[in-house]
Amino acid sequence: MAIVRVYTGDDGQSHFEDIVPKFIKVENRDDDTWPQDGRELIHEPSGTLARRFDNKRSNPWHHAPGRAVVFTLQGAVEIEIGDGTKRTIGPGDILIAEDMTGQGHYTREVGNEDRISVFVPMKEQS
Repeated sequence: MAIVRVYTGDDGQSHFEDIVPKFIKVENRDDDTWPQDGRELIHEPSGTLARRFDNKRSNPWHHAPGRAVVFTLQGAVEIEIGDGTKRTIGPGDILIAEDMTGQGHYTREVGNEDRISVFVPMKEQS
């Protein structure tokens, strides 16, 4: 997986910067509704994060903590909604997470590799 930043340097020229996620272990707080195994802040002003989820992880019924577009780069997750419908989200798939109230959803990692996803916060609707 490559994360490449292109930016203008002090010399007025464009430059590349390779960003290598460290996936810092995060201890879950009691009020944390979005547990994860590791995360790396990619772009601080926007709150964009890369997250790594252990392939044996499951997260019982919960809500999205905020509106986000989720790009799955590696691994896969099965998401179940209240009526029992299940969808598998895998590499190249994009999820728009907006169920911040109500019953929420249940997630189960599937497959043999950890899932790596990029979470991009969306503006709150007015």
